[in-house]
Amino acid sequence: MLNTSPNIPDPDGFFAELLALHDGKSKAQSDALNAKIILILANHIGDQTVLSAALKAAISQQGDLT
Repeated sequence: MLNTSPNIPDPDGFFAELLALHDGKSKAQSDALNAKIILILANHIGDQTVLSAALKAAISQQGDLT
């Protein structure tokens, strides 16, 4: 089951760390870094049902990103 409730103990700290990873990188480098992060976390999760649910949730929430 996909957990979409807040679940990160320090979300602001995590977001700051994530943004810092992208400092000084080009758009292409940032995109490649995001892809690597996604693949590493997907591998960690490892459950195809959860991963598919995450993909569907991302599409349904796509309007929230604009």
